[in-house]
Amino acid sequence: MRILIADDHRMMRDGLRAILERAGLEVVGEADGGRLAVEEALRLRPDVVLMDVSMPDLNGVGATERIAAEVPEARVVALSMNADRRYVEAMFKAGAVGYLLKNAASDELLVALRAVADGLTYVSPAIASHLVDRLRDPAGEEAPPLRALSGREREVLQLVAEGGSSKEIATRLALSVSTVESHRRQIMDKLQLRTIAELTKYAIREGLTPIE
Repeated sequence: MRILIADDHRMMRDGLRAILERAGLEVVGEADGGRLAVEEALRLRPDVVLMDVSMPDLNGVGATERIAAEVPEARVVALSMNADRRYVEAMFKAGAVGYLLKNAASDELLVALRAVADGLTYVSPAIASHLVDRLRDPAGEEAPPLRALSGREREVLQLVAEGGSSKEIATRLALSVSTVESHRRQIMDKLQLRTIAELTKYAIREGLTPIE
């Protein structure tokens, strides 16, 4: 099993690499952000990508969507500190086949990897329990407005929330400034938000961008 690790924290990557190599698995590469994770997945063609959900520049959801489309043989396992249903749902909709909490024991990581290697889906038991509770009592749960945004709009939203100007975002995404500004207007209309501060708070709350 050839594994790519994508996480923006060096200590986390080092810890995962140590666990995997101790178990006799091959870590073929690392990425400290979503865009690099996509590039490395295209270059290395790994069997599994361990994908941090919350990363700057391009988060795990956006990176997973691209990898699922461009490297369909790579199976993405999400890593997160958050068991919130919205995060789990977003990653599976993007194409992930597993969702693992970062506070899980190393043995659980290996169980998850064996499961996805066998073509199964893996969800941490703590998350599964949470999801079952939500299914039993869905009262008051609304569809997140985030679903109304396209993949490109989510990218623009994240970069705006991280302080990027229209020109900087245009350069990063190879778009025109007018296209970026059009996306931003559409995002604000769809989410019914009026200021950049509101967009930033929304992006953090929805896990599109890390707090730090």
